[in-house]
Amino acid sequence: MITKLKTVGLLYVFLFYIISCSTEIVKLTDTAPSSDINRDTAKPKVALLRGNEAREKGDYAMALEWYRKAAEQGEAQAQYNLGVMYDNGQGVTKNTQQAVKWFRKAAEQGLADAQSYLGMMYYKGEEITPNYQQTIKWFRKAAEQGHLDAQFNLGNMYDNGKGVTQNAQQAVKWFRKAAEQGHVKAQNNLGAMYYYGTGVTQNHQQAIKWLHKAAKQGHVFAQYNLGVMYYNGKGITQNHQESIKWLRKAAKQGNANARHMLKVMRAE
Repeated sequence: MITKLKTVGLLYVFLFYIISCSTEIVKLTDTAPSSDINRDTAKPKVALLRGNEAREKGDYAMALEWYRKAAEQGEAQAQYNLGVMYDNGQGVTKNTQQAVKWFRKAAEQGLADAQSYLGMMYYKGEEITPNYQQTIKWFRKAAEQGHLDAQFNLGNMYDNGKGVTQNAQQAVKWFRKAAEQGHVKAQNNLGAMYYYGTGVTQNHQQAIKWLHKAAKQGHVFAQYNLGVMYYNGKGITQNHQESIKWLRKAAKQGNANARHMLKVMRAE
């Protein structure tokens, strides 16, 4: 059976994939001039840069103060960075309410990373009330700006009918947008939807196309799915050598289904 990420995929993306952009303090390339943190006249972008420098040195307490100075002057990126530090407990006691406060300020200024992060916080509902409508709202704002993680997550919300009426066509739409930007999990999901004809006309050639893209990036489900398609010969010439190749790759990553299928193939 072709494996498709659903709700578990959304949570997995937040905890492991999206972390690369959602908890990374975004840096500017300019060098900030030396200045005293207590000077109220510090320009917000200068304060943001000083915060980045402090964080790179591992001085989270100082980074927090610089980010706060910039954030209080309306610098959206600093507001986002401050939210990340509150959410991760860097230089300050972890405080979800403060994180949400600063993410919201940045999100309302249109910062896509903050919009995506805020949507995920409402989805997870850790120390705040879960709210799928708010999740949809913020994912959509970020997705419409081209934020690929938000596009993937919005596709998952439509696929699972959370916070919105279940709509496979909309799921395909957003998976495709993320997949075209190289989002590996979106590529796998789009391939699976083409395989089953869910939300789109069934097309095994398109399924193979997108699964190949994800499998080549190391996505374990896509590797397994591709092995299944080569084994069954759907949308592609049946090729047991290619099937074994992709199943082995999935099995090496711990996929139990791939291991079982290889065992069955050896017994044939």
